[in-house]
Amino acid sequence: MSPQLCNRHPFASVLRAVIEVAFIVFLFYSNLLMGEFTRTKGAAKSLAFALYDIFTFTNFAIALISAMVGYLVFEYLRKRL
Repeated sequence: MSPQLCNRHPFASVLRAVIEVAFIVFLFYSNLLMGEFTRTKGAAKSLAFALYDIFTFTNFAIALISAMVGYLVFEYLRKRL
């Protein structure tokens, strides 16, 4: 690969990392949302109540830490293999 192509987008690796972490956070929250409805079997629970129940600071901290660990593991495996 020529040096020009590597320097074309200086923040490409940072942008890719942000997108991958955001996707992992999205998967975490979608899993929590599905769990909210299967735990109560959907009886008398609205979408607004479920969203209010899962968007907490604790869940956000867990999502970010898990996403960063997941990103680092996949980057290690991507470079190693």
